[in-house]
Amino acid sequence: MKPVYLDHAATTAADARVLKEMLPYFCEEFGNAHSLHSFGRRAVAAVDGARDAVAGLLGAKAGEIYFTSGGTEADNWALRGAAHANAARGKRVVVSAVEHPAVTEAARLLAGEGFEVAVCPVDAEGILDLDAFERLVGEGACLAAVMAVNNETGAVQPLAEAARICHARGALLFCDAVQAAGAYALRVDDIPADLLSLSAHKFGGPKGVGALYVRAGTAIAPLIAGGHQERGLRGGTTNVPGAVGLAAALALARKELPLARESAGKACEHFISRVLAGIPGAHLNGPRAAQRADTPPALRAANLDVAAEEGAKEEEGAPYCGRLYSIANFSFDGADGDRLLALLDRAGVAASGGAACSSGSPDPSPVLLAMGRSGALARGVRFSFGKENTLQEADFAFECLRAAVARLRGQ
Repeated sequence: MKPVYLDHAATTAADARVLKEMLPYFCEEFGNAHSLHSFGRRAVAAVDGARDAVAGLLGAKAGEIYFTSGGTEADNWALRGAAHANAARGKRVVVSAVEHPAVTEAARLLAGEGFEVAVCPVDAEGILDLDAFERLVGEGACLAAVMAVNNETGAVQPLAEAARICHARGALLFCDAVQAAGAYALRVDDIPADLLSLSAHKFGGPKGVGALYVRAGTAIAPLIAGGHQERGLRGGTTNVPGAVGLAAALALARKELPLARESAGKACEHFISRVLAGIPGAHLNGPRAAQRADTPPALRAANLDVAAEEGAKEEEGAPYCGRLYSIANFSFDGADGDRLLALLDRAGVAASGGAACSSGSPDPSPVLLAMGRSGALARGVRFSFGKENTLQEADFAFECLRAAVARLRGQ
């Protein structure tokens, strides 16, 4: 069998239909979107069209969408820009313990700029501790950051409740939706965050372009100084083909969402079932199944089956607390995650140890540590499926994984 790609959470292939939409803006319509001549006017029309399209898909206004160089810039801008612009509300910033490095490193910079950074714990499934969150936000926070879907475990957070807590206490909520934007029909009315980030290459678009949603009336300071692009808030020549590609990719992802859920979800669930049944000492990191976002934390286990059944019928709206249907993160007794990845790659299976931004780090996953994993179990292996993956590929990956675990255990 040809190599099997199970690292869609790291990046996806650019869809050929998206590339077709982008191509004219590289060579034919190459004008600078901020030039006043006809070339520039055609370029800015393309950017305006892309902005309108993204806003429409998110249920936002065009003036609330800002194009960036990717998710990392959007995350940094949201956290640092909103914190500095709203410091009069309080000098505390709350971040969940399972945020992406783009958020945790931005928070570290804020700590050096006079802000108090409070880290909110999560439970053993990686779900936000809402009681702790409410307490931390209530202690003078101007901003909180809670990601929609964790990039390592697929854990989906209770964003509506997090937003309610923030807004009741005069704090803003920033949501890193990079991993969620292509996997759910996200709309800003369903997830009432004040700021929300996304990145095109996570859902069939090009690398190097992202977007930041900033709710109307939300103050944010510029992160990149320069010209007057993006309504004076983000300097730099606009990436016209990138903006066009992001909008086209997001529209396609929304259109093909039922196919992605059916294909990727079925292959991932098949893989999880085989691993848990066929490899002793396998630990699934994160929730086992989808659960409704409005299920009280104390009732999650009791309502698991009912909520999963209800969630399976839902096609639109906000995601549920639980696990994203396409991500499975495992740790194995007696088998180091880094060595497993090397053996899997040699066998023809591409997986990862978590965030691609942290690849090569000798340290265990901060996300798994926050969930209570320790030692070798804090070095998990993430398998993330796409709509192209088949049950046969899931079976192949399982057999390769089982062989690799056995080899590392000396069996």
